[in-house]
Amino acid sequence: MTDNTRRLPAPSRVGFQQQTDEYDDSPFTFRPATRERVKARISIQGVAGSGKTWTALSVAHGLSRGERFAVIDTERESASLYLGINGIVFDSLSMHRYDPRDLVKALASAAQAGYGTVVVDSLSHFWKGTDGTLDQVEKAKSKYGGNSFAGWKDGTPMQNDMIDALLSYPGHIVVTMRSHTEWVLQENSRGKKEPVAVGMRAEQRKGVEYEFGVVAEMDIDNRMRFLKSRCPALHKQVLDQPDGARDIAKPLLDWLDDGAEPVDTATYIDDVKSDEATAEGLLALYREVESRGLLATPLMHPDTGKPTSLGAYIRERGIALKNAVQ
Repeated sequence: MTDNTRRLPAPSRVGFQQQTDEYDDSPFTFRPATRERVKARISIQGVAGSGKTWTALSVAHGLSRGERFAVIDTERESASLYLGINGIVFDSLSMHRYDPRDLVKALASAAQAGYGTVVVDSLSHFWKGTDGTLDQVEKAKSKYGGNSFAGWKDGTPMQNDMIDALLSYPGHIVVTMRSHTEWVLQENSRGKKEPVAVGMRAEQRKGVEYEFGVVAEMDIDNRMRFLKSRCPALHKQVLDQPDGARDIAKPLLDWLDDGAEPVDTATYIDDVKSDEATAEGLLALYREVESRGLLATPLMHPDTGKPTSLGAYIRERGIALKNAVQ
């Protein structure tokens, strides 16, 4: 739907089933495929001095069309050194502990403040920094007899929730990640094993790059190579000292904007708060939000002011309304 003033959707044909939680008992429903305008999800990785922070800020400046954007800064406010250059303006949140749950809270605050673009510089800290995912696993292992592997029972959900919040944010997201050269042992022509550099490895959970629509790496000469891009104009491109706004944001926006106007997530929130909301209507709304992949959209709870997600908020209100009539 593209009408942001629409009323609650009609109740689902799949009725309440008393023996299960209706919100977990999702039906598999195919719908006609449509192309909507989507938000950018960009990852820029590189070694120290490769220019990833400046490039990320320049890209965000272009994506926000010159408007003020938000920076979640884990690099001791290094991003602020670039403030004002080429007209770049942003608000900064400096973080010194990197619990993945705190990034979810920061994104919820950014969404409430209405920032259309957010830069996370860098995402690597939320993996291996103080209180990052690896620290959370280390802390959790004491609950499982010192078993680090079992500690991932706590660490993995935190990591996944953080990534879901990034991907569901109602605006553009640009993240940087530190990287290092990855080496493997390979057999040489003399039949002996020797270390061989096979490329750059981002300091984050292995495979995290698959979650982003655009993934690029930068070398010490400020050369950017696109490892992955759903935008044809950027696919496999190599750019020397790129202008983020002109060379990356512009072609990406041209591609992203080629689609129907999406539903504003604020409209969903208004629907949930509406006095006309019903338990069945909210279950149907949950299904719609689920089908759009927006359940993890971070937001501040309208009543408590605490961080939550769009899916959790709809579910909470829907269950409360159902219980009120029983």
